[in-house]
Amino acid sequence: MSAAVITLETQTDQSHKLIIHPPSIGLSLQGCIRVPGDKSISHRALMLGAIAQGETQIEGLLLGEDPRSTASCFQAMGAQISQLNTELVRVQGIGLGQLQEPIDVLNAGNSGTTLRLMLGLLASHPGRFFTVTGDSSLRSRPMSRVVQPLQQMGAQIWGRKGNSLAPLAIQGQTLKPIHYYSPIASAQVKSCLLLAGLFTPGETTITEPALSRDHSERMLRAFGAQLTIDPDTNSVTLNGLAQLHGQKVIVPGDISSAAFWLVAGAIVPDSELVIQNVGVNPTRTGILEALALMGADIQLENQREVAGEPVADLRVRSSALKSCTIGGDIIPRMIDEIPILAVAAVFATGTTIIRDAAELRVKESDRITVMAQQLNKMGAKVNELPDGMEITGGTPLVGTDLDSYTDHRIAMSLAIASLVANGITTIHRAEAAAISYPDFTATLTKVVC
Repeated sequence: MSAAVITLETQTDQSHKLIIHPPSIGLSLQGCIRVPGDKSISHRALMLGAIAQGETQIEGLLLGEDPRSTASCFQAMGAQISQLNTELVRVQGIGLGQLQEPIDVLNAGNSGTTLRLMLGLLASHPGRFFTVTGDSSLRSRPMSRVVQPLQQMGAQIWGRKGNSLAPLAIQGQTLKPIHYYSPIASAQVKSCLLLAGLFTPGETTITEPALSRDHSERMLRAFGAQLTIDPDTNSVTLNGLAQLHGQKVIVPGDISSAAFWLVAGAIVPDSELVIQNVGVNPTRTGILEALALMGADIQLENQREVAGEPVADLRVRSSALKSCTIGGDIIPRMIDEIPILAVAAVFATGTTIIRDAAELRVKESDRITVMAQQLNKMGAKVNELPDGMEITGGTPLVGTDLDSYTDHRIAMSLAIASLVANGITTIHRAEAAAISYPDFTATLTKVVC
């Protein structure tokens, strides 16, 4: 039995290409994995720690590029943050409403979460002026979804294309509370407005068409904010001006990162993987429900609660997958996992339909178009829909040259697909994986047998 050959090469422009050459027979995946800390929780722990009174201690922080952007921005505004590591990060907060006017432009890098959530805080700091930007990808992503409701609260924000694109300039104001009916279920929109409401007198309420992830609500409560949640109407109300106090935060493994191994373990024959210490917050477990519909053999073990977040070990064994239709309320609970779900659908019997996921078109790339193009290059049968994909499974994949489009979830999804392709696959700009999973290639090499 020959082993797979997996190499990561640096090219002349300093981009990386990941080359995967699976053996013709005998490949399987075995072992125990710990995935990086949850990216959403890592961002929020850094932000709330920075604006709380006293010290916040964070264990298990994701060391990807996105949380580093968050840390850098808040350090520039006066927070003291120790060297980032997974063991313990200390954040010395400066108190609610005390962010300092930075001497330079704040750079959110590739992180939409950093930029969108931070806007709520910056807009509510009267008398201070801020300018924020990001990399070329982030500067093309829509910000109007948070700018417009902030403007309803009285925010003064200017930017390109009718104040919808970064760079953005913000003149802090004393805001007024509103009840915002969001047209989309978006944790970023909800969290931005909740953060704006922290330093705004009165009640700020956000109502969504469906439940989005609730990490902000859980953590805000832990830090001392006054929140009321109405699950019947998908509404959350925050009472402004409550003081936040530093906390100890333990960041569980990111289910979005675990999803790559769940699909890999399901589609690679004779495989069994255990992904340890994964956050299974019910607002994030859509991927588990979708894979269960497809017949994946996944078990939750050692279920427990850590620092207010449900956690479990996930055991996945290879299985025969079947097609299904995914849409509706489940989509906000798995929006980031749809690229890897598309890979699972390629290996499922029948035609899988993914709908209500138009949000994918305004991520780090147009994930609908890119996944369809790249999987079709490998021989799959994927048709684009305006808000999703139609994927007919059962066609063998062939290794070829692919491109991540500098999107971390695209890079890793294509790598998993390549494990079951015939021949050599080369994924260009594979360094994008470091955005959320710096050790992805090393882990891939570790579990391949």
